[in-house]
Amino acid sequence: MTSSNPSKPALQFGQIVIGPPGSGKTTYCRGMQEFLSHLGRKVVIVNLDPANEGLPYPCAVDISELVTLDDVMDGLKLGPNGGLIYSMEYLEANMDWLENKLKHHHGYYFLFDCPGQVELYTHHNSVKNIFAQLSKWNFRLTAVHLVDSHYCADPAKFISVLCTSLSTMLHVELPHVNVLSKMDLIEQYGKLAFNLDFYTEVLDLSYLVEHLSSDPFFKKFHHLNVKLAEVIQDYSLVSFVPLNIQDKESMMQVLRTVDKANGYCFGDLEERNLQAMMSAAVGADFQFSTTLSVQEKYMEATGKTVKDEVMDL
Repeated sequence: MTSSNPSKPALQFGQIVIGPPGSGKTTYCRGMQEFLSHLGRKVVIVNLDPANEGLPYPCAVDISELVTLDDVMDGLKLGPNGGLIYSMEYLEANMDWLENKLKHHHGYYFLFDCPGQVELYTHHNSVKNIFAQLSKWNFRLTAVHLVDSHYCADPAKFISVLCTSLSTMLHVELPHVNVLSKMDLIEQYGKLAFNLDFYTEVLDLSYLVEHLSSDPFFKKFHHLNVKLAEVIQDYSLVSFVPLNIQDKESMMQVLRTVDKANGYCFGDLEERNLQAMMSAAVGADFQFSTTLSVQEKYMEATGKTVKDEVMDL
Protein backbone atom coordinates (compact mmCIF):
# COMPACT_ATOMS: atom_id res chain seq x y z
CA MET A 1 0.00 0.00 0.00
CA THR A 2 1.53 3.29 -1.03
CA SER A 3 1.35 6.40 1.11
CA SER A 4 -0.22 9.55 -0.28
CA ASN A 5 2.37 11.71 1.51
CA PRO A 6 5.47 12.51 -0.54
CA SER A 7 8.63 11.01 0.93
CA LYS A 8 10.84 13.40 2.85
CA PRO A 9 14.30 14.11 1.47
CA ALA A 10 17.25 12.34 3.05
CA LEU A 11 18.77 13.85 6.17
CA GLN A 12 21.57 16.34 5.60
CA PHE A 13 23.90 17.42 8.40
CA GLY A 14 25.99 20.52 8.81
CA GLN A 15 27.14 23.55 10.76
CA ILE A 16 25.97 27.15 10.66
CA VAL A 17 29.13 29.15 11.44
CA ILE A 18 28.27 32.53 12.97
CA GLY A 19 29.94 35.14 15.14
CA PRO A 20 31.06 38.77 15.20
CA PRO A 21 33.47 40.16 12.57
CA GLY A 22 37.04 38.97 13.01
CA SER A 23 36.15 35.99 15.20
CA GLY A 24 37.63 33.53 12.69
CA LYS A 25 34.57 32.14 10.88
CA THR A 26 36.21 31.79 7.46
CA THR A 27 39.39 30.35 8.99
CA TYR A 28 37.26 27.91 10.98
CA CYS A 29 35.42 26.77 7.84
CA ARG A 30 38.67 26.16 6.01
CA GLY A 31 40.24 24.31 8.94
CA MET A 32 37.14 22.23 9.64
CA GLN A 33 36.83 21.31 5.96
CA GLU A 34 40.41 20.00 5.93
CA PHE A 35 39.91 18.18 9.23
CA LEU A 36 36.68 16.48 8.11
CA SER A 37 38.23 15.52 4.76
CA HIS A 38 41.04 13.70 6.62
CA LEU A 39 38.38 11.84 8.58
CA GLY A 40 36.78 10.67 5.33
CA ARG A 41 33.68 12.82 5.62
CA LYS A 42 32.51 14.38 2.34
CA VAL A 43 32.16 18.09 3.04
CA VAL A 44 31.27 21.24 1.11
CA ILE A 45 31.30 24.90 2.15
CA VAL A 46 28.41 27.24 1.42
CA ASN A 47 29.35 30.92 1.55
CA LEU A 48 26.37 32.99 2.72
CA ASP A 49 28.40 36.15 3.37
CA PRO A 50 27.97 38.62 0.47
CA ALA A 51 30.94 40.61 1.80
CA ASN A 52 33.37 37.68 1.55
CA GLU A 53 35.97 38.27 -1.14
CA GLY A 54 38.98 36.19 -2.03
CA LEU A 55 37.75 33.06 -0.27
CA PRO A 56 40.63 30.86 0.99
CA TYR A 57 38.68 27.64 0.46
CA PRO A 58 36.93 25.92 -2.48
CA CYS A 59 33.31 27.02 -2.35
CA ALA A 60 30.49 24.76 -3.57
CA VAL A 61 27.78 27.43 -3.29
CA ASP A 62 28.54 31.16 -3.22
CA ILE A 63 25.94 33.83 -2.48
CA SER A 64 27.93 36.28 -4.62
CA GLU A 65 26.39 34.55 -7.65
CA LEU A 66 23.05 35.90 -6.40
CA VAL A 67 23.94 39.17 -4.66
CA THR A 68 27.07 41.00 -3.51
CA LEU A 69 27.42 43.64 -0.83
CA ASP A 70 29.19 46.09 -3.14
CA ASP A 71 26.37 45.96 -5.70
CA VAL A 72 23.76 46.54 -3.00
CA MET A 73 25.67 49.45 -1.47
CA ASP A 74 26.26 51.09 -4.85
CA GLY A 75 22.78 50.47 -6.24
CA LEU A 76 20.72 51.34 -3.15
CA LYS A 77 23.12 53.82 -1.51
CA LEU A 78 23.24 51.79 1.71
CA GLY A 79 25.99 51.42 4.25
CA PRO A 80 27.64 48.07 5.11
CA ASN A 81 25.13 47.15 7.82
CA GLY A 82 22.08 48.09 5.76
CA GLY A 83 23.57 46.33 2.75
CA LEU A 84 24.05 43.07 4.67
CA ILE A 85 20.49 43.18 5.99
CA TYR A 86 19.13 43.79 2.48
CA SER A 87 21.27 40.95 1.10
CA MET A 88 19.87 38.50 3.65
CA GLU A 89 16.33 39.65 2.90
CA TYR A 90 17.05 39.16 -0.80
CA LEU A 91 18.32 35.64 -0.15
CA GLU A 92 15.23 34.87 1.93
CA ALA A 93 13.05 35.98 -1.00
CA ASN A 94 15.04 33.75 -3.38
CA MET A 95 15.35 30.53 -1.42
CA ASP A 96 14.57 28.54 -4.58
CA TRP A 97 18.00 29.60 -5.86
CA LEU A 98 19.66 28.18 -2.74
CA GLU A 99 17.57 25.01 -2.87
CA ASN A 100 18.61 24.33 -6.47
CA LYS A 101 22.29 24.85 -5.58
CA LEU A 102 22.16 22.55 -2.55
CA LYS A 103 20.42 19.77 -4.50
CA HIS A 104 23.67 19.07 -6.33
CA HIS A 105 25.42 18.04 -3.09
CA HIS A 106 23.28 15.29 -1.59
CA GLY A 107 25.17 13.08 0.83
CA TYR A 108 27.64 15.80 1.80
CA TYR A 109 28.26 17.46 5.14
CA PHE A 110 27.66 21.23 4.94
CA LEU A 111 29.55 24.17 6.44
CA PHE A 112 27.61 27.45 6.07
CA ASP A 113 29.92 30.47 6.36
CA CYS A 114 27.64 33.31 7.48
CA PRO A 115 27.95 37.13 7.73
CA GLY A 116 29.46 38.71 10.82
CA GLN A 117 26.83 41.35 11.59
CA VAL A 118 25.60 40.59 15.11
CA GLU A 119 22.13 42.13 14.59
CA LEU A 120 21.32 39.45 12.02
CA TYR A 121 21.32 36.84 14.79
CA THR A 122 19.92 38.81 17.73
CA HIS A 123 17.18 41.04 16.23
CA HIS A 124 16.54 40.54 12.53
CA ASN A 125 14.40 37.66 11.27
CA SER A 126 15.71 36.99 7.74
CA VAL A 127 18.62 34.75 8.77
CA LYS A 128 16.41 32.97 11.30
CA ASN A 129 13.85 32.30 8.56
CA ILE A 130 16.55 31.01 6.21
CA PHE A 131 17.73 28.55 8.86
CA ALA A 132 14.14 27.49 9.51
CA GLN A 133 13.64 26.79 5.80
CA LEU A 134 16.81 24.68 5.73
CA SER A 135 15.36 22.64 8.60
CA LYS A 136 12.18 22.11 6.56
CA TRP A 137 14.37 20.72 3.79
CA ASN A 138 15.53 18.10 6.33
CA PHE A 139 18.84 19.70 7.23
CA ARG A 140 20.01 18.90 10.77
CA LEU A 141 22.15 21.90 11.63
CA THR A 142 24.12 23.13 14.63
CA ALA A 143 24.89 26.81 15.07
CA VAL A 144 28.60 27.22 15.88
CA HIS A 145 29.00 30.65 17.45
CA LEU A 146 32.63 31.82 17.45
CA VAL A 147 33.86 34.40 19.95
CA ASP A 148 37.41 35.74 20.38
CA SER A 149 38.88 34.13 23.50
CA HIS A 150 40.80 37.26 24.49
CA TYR A 151 37.50 38.85 25.57
CA CYS A 152 37.84 36.72 28.70
CA ALA A 153 40.64 39.04 29.84
CA ASP A 154 38.19 41.97 30.08
CA PRO A 155 35.26 41.31 32.48
CA ALA A 156 33.04 43.97 30.88
CA LYS A 157 33.56 42.55 27.39
CA PHE A 158 33.03 39.02 28.64
CA ILE A 159 29.65 39.93 30.14
CA SER A 160 28.74 41.55 26.81
CA VAL A 161 29.79 38.35 25.01
CA LEU A 162 27.59 36.30 27.34
CA CYS A 163 24.59 38.55 26.65
CA THR A 164 25.17 38.37 22.89
CA SER A 165 25.60 34.60 22.97
CA LEU A 166 22.42 34.12 25.01
CA SER A 167 20.41 36.43 22.77
CA THR A 168 21.68 34.61 19.67
CA MET A 169 20.82 31.18 21.12
CA LEU A 170 17.27 32.25 21.91
CA HIS A 171 16.70 34.00 18.57
CA VAL A 172 18.25 31.52 16.11
CA GLU A 173 16.44 28.49 17.61
CA LEU A 174 18.97 25.85 16.56
CA PRO A 175 21.15 23.43 18.52
CA HIS A 176 23.95 25.72 19.61
CA VAL A 177 27.65 25.41 20.42
CA ASN A 178 29.55 28.48 21.63
CA VAL A 179 33.27 28.39 20.84
CA LEU A 180 36.14 30.45 22.27
CA SER A 181 38.33 30.79 19.19
CA LYS A 182 42.03 31.68 18.94
CA MET A 183 42.90 30.01 22.25
CA ASP A 184 46.60 30.44 21.50
CA LEU A 185 46.05 34.22 21.85
CA ILE A 186 43.82 34.15 24.94
CA GLU A 187 46.18 36.20 27.11
CA GLN A 188 47.38 38.51 24.34
CA TYR A 189 45.58 41.52 25.88
CA GLY A 190 45.96 40.68 29.57
CA LYS A 191 45.88 37.88 32.10
CA LEU A 192 42.66 36.17 33.12
CA ALA A 193 41.29 36.89 36.59
CA PHE A 194 40.15 33.29 37.06
CA ASN A 195 40.91 29.80 35.80
CA LEU A 196 39.78 28.95 32.29
CA ASP A 197 36.91 26.72 33.45
CA PHE A 198 35.32 29.77 35.10
CA TYR A 199 34.83 31.21 31.60
CA THR A 200 34.07 28.03 29.63
CA GLU A 201 31.47 26.76 32.12
CA VAL A 202 30.27 30.30 33.03
CA LEU A 203 30.50 29.71 36.77
CA ASP A 204 29.27 32.07 39.51
CA LEU A 205 29.28 35.46 37.78
CA SER A 206 28.97 37.34 41.08
CA TYR A 207 32.77 37.07 41.40
CA LEU A 208 33.19 38.65 37.98
CA VAL A 209 30.74 41.44 38.85
CA GLU A 210 32.62 42.18 42.06
CA HIS A 211 35.88 42.25 40.14
CA LEU A 212 34.29 44.66 37.66
CA SER A 213 33.19 46.96 40.50
CA SER A 214 36.82 47.53 41.46
CA ASP A 215 37.07 49.74 38.35
CA PRO A 216 35.80 53.27 39.18
CA PHE A 217 34.22 53.60 35.74
CA PHE A 218 32.09 50.45 36.12
CA LYS A 219 31.31 50.92 39.81
CA LYS A 220 28.35 53.18 39.03
CA PHE A 221 26.93 50.42 36.79
CA HIS A 222 27.17 47.78 39.52
CA HIS A 223 23.41 47.25 39.83
CA LEU A 224 23.01 46.91 36.05
CA ASN A 225 25.86 44.37 35.87
CA VAL A 226 24.31 42.38 38.72
CA LYS A 227 21.00 42.16 36.85
CA LEU A 228 22.69 41.17 33.58
CA ALA A 229 24.58 38.41 35.39
CA GLU A 230 21.32 37.19 36.97
CA VAL A 231 19.62 36.98 33.56
CA ILE A 232 22.52 34.95 32.13
CA GLN A 233 22.58 32.57 35.10
CA ASP A 234 18.79 32.23 35.29
CA TYR A 235 18.74 30.88 31.73
CA SER A 236 21.82 28.73 32.43
CA LEU A 237 22.31 28.04 28.72
CA VAL A 238 25.67 29.58 27.84
CA SER A 239 28.91 27.63 27.98
CA PHE A 240 31.97 27.56 25.73
CA VAL A 241 34.25 25.04 24.04
CA PRO A 242 37.88 26.25 23.66
CA LEU A 243 39.38 26.04 20.17
CA ASN A 244 42.75 26.44 18.56
CA ILE A 245 42.20 25.78 14.86
CA GLN A 246 45.75 24.40 14.48
CA ASP A 247 45.35 21.82 17.27
CA LYS A 248 43.84 18.45 16.26
CA GLU A 249 42.74 17.64 19.81
CA SER A 250 40.95 20.97 20.07
CA MET A 251 39.27 20.50 16.69
CA MET A 252 38.10 17.02 17.68
CA GLN A 253 36.60 18.32 20.91
CA VAL A 254 34.58 20.92 18.99
CA LEU A 255 33.51 18.39 16.34
CA ARG A 256 32.35 15.87 18.96
CA THR A 257 30.28 18.58 20.64
CA VAL A 258 28.73 19.69 17.33
CA ASP A 259 27.95 16.11 16.24
CA LYS A 260 26.31 15.42 19.58
CA ALA A 261 24.17 18.55 19.20
CA ASN A 262 22.77 17.72 15.74
CA GLY A 263 22.67 13.94 16.06
CA TYR A 264 25.33 13.05 13.50
CA CYS A 265 26.64 9.48 13.88
CA PHE A 266 30.13 8.39 12.98
CA GLY A 267 30.64 5.80 10.25
CA ASP A 268 33.12 2.95 10.68
CA LEU A 269 35.61 4.38 8.19
CA GLU A 270 35.55 7.80 9.84
CA GLU A 271 36.10 6.32 13.31
CA ARG A 272 39.15 4.40 12.11
CA ASN A 273 40.57 7.53 10.48
CA LEU A 274 39.98 9.44 13.71
CA GLN A 275 41.85 6.87 15.79
CA ALA A 276 44.76 6.83 13.36
CA MET A 277 44.95 10.63 13.32
CA MET A 278 44.83 10.96 17.09
CA SER A 279 47.32 8.16 17.65
CA ALA A 280 49.77 9.96 15.37
CA ALA A 281 49.11 13.23 17.18
CA VAL A 282 49.31 12.23 20.83
CA GLY A 283 49.99 8.50 21.10
CA ALA A 284 47.80 5.44 21.28
CA ASP A 285 46.53 6.18 24.80
CA PHE A 286 44.86 9.37 23.64
CA GLN A 287 42.46 11.07 26.04
CA PHE A 288 40.37 14.02 24.92
CA SER A 289 41.72 17.27 26.25
CA THR A 290 40.09 18.81 29.28
CA THR A 291 39.79 22.46 30.08
CA LEU A 292 42.67 22.08 32.52
CA SER A 293 45.02 20.76 29.86
CA VAL A 294 43.95 23.57 27.52
CA GLN A 295 44.73 26.08 30.26
CA GLU A 296 48.15 24.56 30.83
CA LYS A 297 48.87 24.67 27.12
CA TYR A 298 47.88 28.26 26.35
CA MET A 299 48.00 30.22 29.61
CA GLU A 300 51.12 31.28 31.45
CA ALA A 301 51.45 29.47 34.76
CA THR A 302 51.98 31.44 37.97
CA GLY A 303 52.42 30.42 41.56
CA LYS A 304 49.81 32.89 42.76
CA THR A 305 46.36 32.05 44.02
CA VAL A 306 43.27 33.27 42.20
CA LYS A 307 42.74 35.90 44.93
CA ASP A 308 46.30 37.19 44.48
CA GLU A 309 45.82 37.44 40.72
CA VAL A 310 42.57 39.34 41.21
CA MET A 311 44.28 41.81 43.52
CA ASP A 312 47.05 42.30 40.94
CA LEU A 313 44.49 43.03 38.26
